[in-house]
Parts: sequence; C-alpha cells; structure tokens
Amino acid sequence: MPFNSRYKGIFFMLLAALGFSLMGGAAKLLKAGFNAGQLVFFRNLVGAVGLTAAFIAKPPVNRGGKFHWLVFRGIMGTIALYTLLYCVLHLPLSTAMTYNLTSAVFIAFFSFLLFKEYHGPAVLFAVLIGFAGMLLVYKPNMHYPWYYHAIGLLSGIVSAIAYITLGKLAPYYDSRVIVSSFIFSGILIPSLLMVIGQLAHIRYDDFFFIQWKWPRGIEWFYILWLGLAALFGQYFVTKAYGADKAGIVSVFGYSNIIFSVFIGLALGDSFPNIVSWAGICCIILSGVIISLVKRQISTT
Repeated sequence: MPFNSRYKGIFFMLLAALGFSLMGGAAKLLKAGFNAGQLVFFRNLVGAVGLTAAFIAKPPVNRGGKFHWLVFRGIMGTIALYTLLYCVLHLPLSTAMTYNLTSAVFIAFFSFLLFKEYHGPAVLFAVLIGFAGMLLVYKPNMHYPWYYHAIGLLSGIVSAIAYITLGKLAPYYDSRVIVSSFIFSGILIPSLLMVIGQLAHIRYDDFFFIQWKWPRGIEWFYILWLGLAALFGQYFVTKAYGADKAGIVSVFGYSNIIFSVFIGLALGDSFPNIVSWAGICCIILSGVIISLVKRQISTT
C-alpha cells in the first residue's frame, strides 16, 4: 500500500502537533509584552481572516439545528485556549502542553461519569495511569505557584468538554463552521471583557480583564506566527481524523509534547528531569491505551 494512503493520517497528525507546538513557541516569544487574554484575541483575529477567506472560496453546507451546542463549543474552546496560553506563558512549554493533552484522560472520565460509558478495565487502568502522570508532572515543578498547575489541569478538563461537544456537532455543521464558533467566540469574549473592565474601572489582570495593546516591530511577526501556526494545526488535525481512524491518529498527537520539549529548550526552558519525563510518559501511555481501546471498540 503506498505511503500517501497508508500513513497520511499519521503524517497529518504529526504536522498538526508541530503546528500547535509552534503556536506555543510564538506565545513564549510574546511573553514579555502580552498576557493570555491579549494573545487569545490576536490569535483568533488572525484565524478569522483565514477562515473568512476559506468561506468565500467554498461556502459551507450545514444541516444546522444545534446552535446552542455551537455556542457552547465556542465558549469552551475559548476557555481552553485562555488556560493553555496562560500556562504556556508561565510554565515550561512541555509542561503546559502535557497538561493540555490530559484531555484524553478527562474524556474517558467524563464519558463514564455523565454517559455511563464503561470500556473495560484497560481504560480504567489508563485513567489511573494518567492521574499518576499528572502528579509526577506537578511534583518537579512545585516551585511554581499551585494555581499555574490548577489552570493547567483546567486546560485539560475544558478541552475534554470541547471535544465531547464536537462529537455532537459534527453531523450537523461543516467543520469550518465549528472552528468559526471557537474563533469568533475568542474575539468576542476578550473584546467584551476589555470594554467591561474599562467602563467599570476594573483593575487589569493577565487573564480576563485586559488592556488594549498594539503589537510593535517584530511582535507583528510573532502574532502572525501564533495565528497561522494554530490554523495550520487545526487544518491538519481535521485532515488527520478524516484520513484514518481516530484511535490510530490520536496516538500521534502526543508528539506535541516531544516537539514542545525541543522548542521550549530553544527558547530557554530547562530540560525536563527524570520525574517529569516519567509523568509525561505516563500521560502518553494513558492516552495511547484509551485511543487503542476506542479503536478496537469502533471496529467491532
């Protein structure tokens, strides 16, 4: 079987993981001048331009009828991006991405808790390994404030909710419309909070109530890099899931952590120690087990 048909799903997922890691690298480079809320706004502004061009080139076709889920998906996706970028700005890049990729563990947990989906002892074992991995990632970084880690876990939790919602929307909307709910929510929410903070004289913070700031000089390049890398990642993750079974390609999404380790090193992060690596490996193993079990279930 030729490479382009047998391995293209894996190849697309590796490209997606690289794109998301490069997005994190761009956020790191903007750390000195921008906070998480400002980066959420600019990242989605660049995405909106690209998505508008895609809609003009090929208008979407939708069944519709699930607008409330579309709005909810947009809000959850925006909160997930807020928490991810906040962690990228305050934790090593590999740690931030590892916390975000705990979403697979939380998807399995919520699927059982909310929908009574039990996929056997293997998935239960994987969830326990995943939680153990989170503790191991946390322990070597205890010199960071506890709330950085709490926001990291929130990133994984909210991402899991967003992915579960995605499954409800996929039969009803073009994938670009689903992405647009996230992008336009990511422009609207920071804009509203900025106006509310200004009118109510709320003190600026580095998360929600942000102050407007124009990029300067090289920052324009990094902002463009941030938005285009995220679009690149979103495009290829969609291509990956369309090219092969989700259980296969999702395993390779964990290459995001490896890319992030090396990008983080290039930007001044320290190399993860052995305990951190043990935690990272536990989380990767947990996600791999969950993905493979889901693949087996989908083929039976």
